[in-house]
Amino acid sequence: MTAPDPNQPIPNRPISIQATLAELVERARSLIVPGSRRILGVTGSPGAGKSTLCAALLTELGPDAALVGMDGFHLANEELTRLGRRERKGAPDTFDMGGYAALLERLGREAGEDVYGPVFNRDLEESIGSAVMVPAKVPLILTEGNYLLLEGGWARARATLDEVWFLELPEEVRLERLIRRHEAHGRSPAEAAAWVRGVDQRNAVLIEASRTRASMTVQLTL
Repeated sequence: MTAPDPNQPIPNRPISIQATLAELVERARSLIVPGSRRILGVTGSPGAGKSTLCAALLTELGPDAALVGMDGFHLANEELTRLGRRERKGAPDTFDMGGYAALLERLGREAGEDVYGPVFNRDLEESIGSAVMVPAKVPLILTEGNYLLLEGGWARARATLDEVWFLELPEEVRLERLIRRHEAHGRSPAEAAAWVRGVDQRNAVLIEASRTRASMTVQLTL
């Protein structure tokens, strides 16, 4: 696997690689610097496999890594209803992006103390605050989410990240995964397909347009 030097400026066109999970684990491990803390972001369109990859990295890296996801910063359903955004949940403006950036900044700055962050419960469809603890001495923070590379207010979060991987997946596989995910959480097949077409795909267009700001694009191979 060939990967960019994280100390070099991000190029206009990120390098594109195919890599196994074992190779990505080694790439993540290479970011660890004793006595300091680094933050690795994983992004890509909905259904690209961000959560699955980060969970695998977390398992392989053990106590050297901790995971804090962007999805913990979903606005509550009651607030989305008040704002008239309930049917667009998952769009960029349905997150507390300032809160997410502030947590990443704190994680990068306060490596000497335990820090708590939220998680998103897909069964409840709500975020739960202070549900994940990042130990003081963990050298590598993993964070994943759709909008790590967007401009505007999201750029504050991007500025905290030492490296960002953009996951790629064949479109037909990604869409099938998304529909199955929505069905697993209670939507009918028709409702799941409609949500993917009407919400997820609109978000995917924005995410795909941001890929040039990644450190590298990644196709995971067996």
